[in-house]
Amino acid sequence: MRGVTAGSEPVLELLPMVFADPGEARARAELVLEAAPAPLAASIAHQVLGIWQRDFGDLRIALRHLRRARDLAARADSADREADVLATLGVALVHAGRTRQGLASFERGVARGTGHTRARVLYRRAYVWWVLGHHREALEDVRRALPVLRQLGDDIWTARALTLRATVHLALGAVERADADFTAAERLWDTTGQEHDKADAVESRGLAAFRSGDVPAALRLLDEAEERYAKLGTPTYMLSIRRCEVLMAAGLAPEALAEADAAIALLDRIGGQSTRKAELLLAAARAARSAGDAPTAIARAAVAVRLFAAQRRLWWETHARLVLIEARVADGRRSGRLVGDAAAVAERLASFGSPAAPEASLLAGRIALALGWTADAERHLAVAARGRHAGPAPARMTGWAAQALRARAAGSRRGVLEACRRGLDVLDDHRMTLGASELRAHVTAQGAELAALAQEVSLTHGGPRRLLEWSERWRATVLSAPPARPPADPALLSGLTAYREIAARAEEARMEGRPVPALEREQRRLEREIRSRTRHIRGSAPHEGDRFDVPRLLDRLGDDRLVELAVVEGRVHVLLCGQGKVRRFAAGPLAEAVAEAEYVQAGLRRLAHPGAEARLPLVEAAGERLQELLLGGAVPHLGTGPVVIVPPGALHRVPWALLPALRDRVLSVSPSAGSWLRARETEPPRDGRTVLVRGPGLATGGAEVPELADRYGTATVLEREDAQVPRVLAELDGAGLAHLAAHGTFRADSPLFSALRMADGPLIVHDFERLDRSPYRIILSSCDTARLASVGADELLGLVTALLPLGTAGVVASSAPVNDAAVIPLMLALHKGLTAGLSLAEALRDARTTLPSDTVHQATGWAFAAFGAA
Repeated sequence: MRGVTAGSEPVLELLPMVFADPGEARARAELVLEAAPAPLAASIAHQVLGIWQRDFGDLRIALRHLRRARDLAARADSADREADVLATLGVALVHAGRTRQGLASFERGVARGTGHTRARVLYRRAYVWWVLGHHREALEDVRRALPVLRQLGDDIWTARALTLRATVHLALGAVERADADFTAAERLWDTTGQEHDKADAVESRGLAAFRSGDVPAALRLLDEAEERYAKLGTPTYMLSIRRCEVLMAAGLAPEALAEADAAIALLDRIGGQSTRKAELLLAAARAARSAGDAPTAIARAAVAVRLFAAQRRLWWETHARLVLIEARVADGRRSGRLVGDAAAVAERLASFGSPAAPEASLLAGRIALALGWTADAERHLAVAARGRHAGPAPARMTGWAAQALRARAAGSRRGVLEACRRGLDVLDDHRMTLGASELRAHVTAQGAELAALAQEVSLTHGGPRRLLEWSERWRATVLSAPPARPPADPALLSGLTAYREIAARAEEARMEGRPVPALEREQRRLEREIRSRTRHIRGSAPHEGDRFDVPRLLDRLGDDRLVELAVVEGRVHVLLCGQGKVRRFAAGPLAEAVAEAEYVQAGLRRLAHPGAEARLPLVEAAGERLQELLLGGAVPHLGTGPVVIVPPGALHRVPWALLPALRDRVLSVSPSAGSWLRARETEPPRDGRTVLVRGPGLATGGAEVPELADRYGTATVLEREDAQVPRVLAELDGAGLAHLAAHGTFRADSPLFSALRMADGPLIVHDFERLDRSPYRIILSSCDTARLASVGADELLGLVTALLPLGTAGVVASSAPVNDAAVIPLMLALHKGLTAGLSLAEALRDARTTLPSDTVHQATGWAFAAFGAA
């Protein structure tokens, strides 16, 4: 058959070309048909066009081409040609949701084909069995096809069969077998020119990396596969499904949901594969559930269940039913029927050998517990708990969560705490494999339930020390170690430079009133590129850092006070540490405190401008209400010395100096008691260099900087063209004290792109993370530099939290917009205190007392806070 031609074109070569260069194969097939070829050649050309439309276009058009190819093969009286087309048609019919017709087409294809052709038909039927979730049948067909393909030296189809078998092994949780097959397939792909198949191999390796627990490698390989597909101009629906899974494991559920929904919209526009749409709907449902959007999860999962059922894909339908039940429970529904549904799903998943079976048993146990059915709950939870000692991190986390719930139902406080500790240890190790601080922060959400369970038990059955230990156990963990970074990633450095240039041009255009859509699009593209590069960074070995130690904290505090605010079941509890003991006081509902804090922030924004004096009593009254909600009965016990406040992530924007009991105190804020301890024990650098930076565009021109330069004498001053990011970073690295007067912007949508404006563009958090050691003390004389995004279990991302793990022991920053002119006297008074030997907190307290008594200056003083312990 190799000699079949239309004109001078060897038509049969178009079939492998459709996976090596799909666009070129399509164009050549259309040329073949224009030449009115014989039935055999026409059959091949129509099959090529059918494959292209099936994989990259409209399934309805694909089916028309493939039926025409089948009929032409029959006219040509070529049994093998007809068998080959029947297999391609069978795949298309299954993807169109016509499962019965598709399997019937395969039956005819297997019967008509012989030798080599029959082996290829069996491989494609194995692929369809995988799509349908019939893994045993898929492995059997691959077992029958592989020896024939190998014997004939068909490297391309042998590699495809190995890749498929590896993918089936992954679905069954057999990661080592999958790795062996992927490795063997990749060796074969290196000998071919099949670029599309090579891209698919990279994508498959990404999936294998994810299954083995290496999220950064998975993200890197999936991004590489996307680049390869883009060069071929081919859509990436399966890639989107796999990336959604990885993103969710990294705690980035909203991003996964956006990707799945975008792929679904594209499929709908082109009339693409119904099977892929169902899988994407399932991915979207999982992402919405993880993101806390139960109504969206219910809607997506319900449609996925219906599609899978119509496609006769029981394996997939059962997984979609699991997500649907989980979403309904998250939406507040509880019933005996749901217990039965979850148990039936668990039983069916177990019969499939699915790794998701324990998750379904855990769900059934949860619902039963909520209904008070303790015997049923114990039965289901015991099944789910079996996987706590082996398997990937998510599976072990599921097992320990089940074990913790079993212990709580049995009234075993010790059992609950032990299960929570073991589960969080698993997540600790997994978290430290992630190099990017963003991923480390987001992934902590997976431990939120265990941490909350331990806090609840500690509150009701333990003393204040135990509650403090568990409040610290999973708070601000991202600050416990600096983010990993490559030695010198040229692509990342290039991306940061390009981003800075584009952002500067966009800012200049806005100031001049010129349109900026094109620049903003490029800026977003570069942000995605930088974010991807940082996510590829792998973390260190399992974390062996210091565990939080209450006696050590109390020893360091002496007669000072540290106030940690723990939130248990929606209420704030004050843990007052000092004088060798920990005491607990009840405070108010967290939701009310958050609402009051937002009201205060709005008031401070108004007070930053002249003419808002009438609002001052309202803001002060709100400060009194905040004090009652957040400090409660602890106020009379605060003593007269310095106070450290450790708030939960939801309260990071509270202007603590506004609270009456804290207004005249030496006051500092810390994301956790552990991070305060590390800051307290951080040694300053020996040379103690001072660096003063003045960025462009400030209303006052950064007028405090020249005065500070005179005061410090030998300080390095960077302004105008000297204040460019590379030079600024070089000087900041290892400095003793840095003062940055610059416009600050906070990005709630992407906190690691929060920035300080320098002469050549924004200095972003990603830039700071490249420092070997950030300044020991740093003063951010800018608006909003203390604003942080609360993510994960109780993590904070932003400028301040980027600095603390890198060697900075103390930061002064503002949590609200401030009046530029009013900042100058505050900063000058602050530095006067520092040169007299005071700490940042002491100098800031004294600086507030020197400000004029007008509303603008008072609001400016309240907006700034000292973080850390320097």
